[in-house]
Amino acid sequence: MADETSIKMTAEEAWNILLNKYNIVQEVEQNGIFYITSSQINDYKEARLMAKWDTSESLPPSLKSNKLNILPDSRSSYVIGDFILYEEIPELTERVEQMTQVQLGEYETIDVNNITSEANAINVLVLSGILDDFLETSDTAATFNGRMGTGCFNFEVNTHRNVKRKINVNNAQCEIDGGFENSTEVVILEAKNVLHKDFHVRQLYYPYRLWRNKVSKPIRLVFSVYSNMIYRLFEYRFNKLEDYSSIELIRTKNYSLQDMHISLEDLMDIRRNTVVTKSDNISETVIPFIQADSVNRLISLLENMESNPMTAEQIIELMDFVGRQYNYYVSAGIYLGIFERELENKTTKLTEIGVSLCRMTYKERQLKLVSLMVEHRIFADFFDYVIDNNGELPSKQQVCDKMRELNVCKSESTMERRACSVLSWLKWIFNLPHLAE
Repeated sequence: MADETSIKMTAEEAWNILLNKYNIVQEVEQNGIFYITSSQINDYKEARLMAKWDTSESLPPSLKSNKLNILPDSRSSYVIGDFILYEEIPELTERVEQMTQVQLGEYETIDVNNITSEANAINVLVLSGILDDFLETSDTAATFNGRMGTGCFNFEVNTHRNVKRKINVNNAQCEIDGGFENSTEVVILEAKNVLHKDFHVRQLYYPYRLWRNKVSKPIRLVFSVYSNMIYRLFEYRFNKLEDYSSIELIRTKNYSLQDMHISLEDLMDIRRNTVVTKSDNISETVIPFIQADSVNRLISLLENMESNPMTAEQIIELMDFVGRQYNYYVSAGIYLGIFERELENKTTKLTEIGVSLCRMTYKERQLKLVSLMVEHRIFADFFDYVIDNNGELPSKQQVCDKMRELNVCKSESTMERRACSVLSWLKWIFNLPHLAE
């Protein structure tokens, strides 16, 4: 069992020890897979903290650099290989169909501006009729959820070596966020309230194999993301029962419980009524310039931090941040004035502006974020540039030139990375009208 020193060890440190102790990289290269028990992992850190990586971003660098992934094959053992286990989540872009707006009945215990947990998000998904609309039915009822054993089954999975590996599962554990049934089918739902770029296919495949042996009705698999007051639903299927890698996206649809309409004129009103007050000159400010590309991920972090100051470790676990991402996103929130660090207890919390954002409607929140951005000269100037050039974004070189002019940073390599963030934020701003129209 892990001692006190092991408990303080990071997952990356523990995996480095395990990889070396058991020659795992070499074993996978020679034999394709390596079996490891929970007790072997527990010698250095709890297995439950070492083997559950729900997004590829969360993988420890030692596993990622060796293209290694891990799957449970029982309640007390795992199999390691160069498996391809993750499915990318399509981006929400201006090409998305007009969102369906759904009205929720009057419930005193539900605040649509403050849905902060996956359980709450599932409740609203059902009560609002969104799930029935997506399934094109009218009688879906919640019937099961929680942790359960998978039973016994085997499957094949693709690898980075382009060789399919066979995995035998003997009553591993799986957790189901939502299980439903209607007159024609059984539905398995995996729900998230934090935005990531991909998800672990195991979260759908293991529950699917469990219930495929239990029911005679067809099974439908739904993956739901609730973030920034938008429900995004994806339906998947496995084209071959015993092929983990045969996952296929069938359809997707987006929903809102609020008015999503944001016009270009709304954005221009914000620009006209916002005074540029913030300097990004490194000789005049101690706040780092932005180096976080995804505004939507920043909003996810905001939503999960309301009335809940979080340590670095808690933020990293919630968001599956790796490397310097934690600092990038916290600093981006500080840049906008929505986060602040509490040095005494080493946490990050929302400012008054951040708290107010959490309580705004969708439209109010997006426009307030735009306002906070264009308080900075670089975003104000490039906002005007895009308007003057019929929606054309500046080039990366133009952004770098502006950053030099404003003395944003000295390092050319850092400047290029930060220019990518500026372009991502500008794209987010000018995608807002497209999403609503």
